[in-house]
Amino acid sequence: MKKRSLVSITDFTKQEMLELLNLSEYFEHHPEPTLLQNKIVASLFFEPSTRTRLSFETAIQRLGGRIIGFTDASSSSVQKGESLRDTITNVSLYADLIVMRHPLDGSARFASEVSHVPIINAGDGANQHPTQCLLDLYSIRKTQGTLENLKIAFVGDLKYGRTVHSLVQAMAQFNTTYYLVSPMELKLPREVKQHIKDKNLEYFQCTGLEEVIPEADIIYMTRIQRERFADPLEYERVKNSYVLKNAMLNPAKNNLKVMHPLPRVNEIDEDVDTNTKAYYFQQALNGVYVREALLASILNLK
Repeated sequence: MKKRSLVSITDFTKQEMLELLNLSEYFEHHPEPTLLQNKIVASLFFEPSTRTRLSFETAIQRLGGRIIGFTDASSSSVQKGESLRDTITNVSLYADLIVMRHPLDGSARFASEVSHVPIINAGDGANQHPTQCLLDLYSIRKTQGTLENLKIAFVGDLKYGRTVHSLVQAMAQFNTTYYLVSPMELKLPREVKQHIKDKNLEYFQCTGLEEVIPEADIIYMTRIQRERFADPLEYERVKNSYVLKNAMLNPAKNNLKVMHPLPRVNEIDEDVDTNTKAYYFQQALNGVYVREALLASILNLK
């Protein structure tokens, strides 16, 4: 993985993903506070972020690296009309690696083609979120003891949910059974579903959540993303489609874990937080270990 960009989860083979998860486990138990000494990472967030940006910054600082960049495109020369090409070309002369989030699909791939240093895609529009996918894989393996032969229910915004798109593609490597729970307007895009079909895996398209709870090993809740809708009325029609409440988990398997890429709005009731099946906050913490592993691997330090 050294000196390679990470734009899509499909940029990594199954074996490379597993090696990265093993390295993440190493970093969870073995901090290395000087590993990124003398390394500079540019953090370019053209779109709002809390967990992804802060967990990357935490990972960089825990490894002894330094950070440059911006958290709001309006504070950069983009506000003056500078192109993405020029921004990336220039910043790549200052840093050893660039972490970038951008609202346009395909922006990370374009950036990787013009940058002098590796690009890590921290989310490009409704397309991909590969580092979230890796921490999701780590969380699933940590809670289930395996990634193989699991039943996963993806719930909510499957059309625009870039975290869903990445994880669906990755889990197709592990003989997964899929429950795709969404309103008809927010079904999983055909091109993402094709990854399931290509592996001849079993999947079920559903509009009801409660019917899949007894079957699932993982429930992956997602928020209905207001910012992805061009039509506000369409958002209003579907915004409260699914709300997971604590009592709904009574018929669930003992090993079930509830995950969410966060932020949540109202799709998981706060009464779920105290349930031992709730895993979304620990899932967010796992992102630090995974991003430490990713930085170290791409910079050829591990």
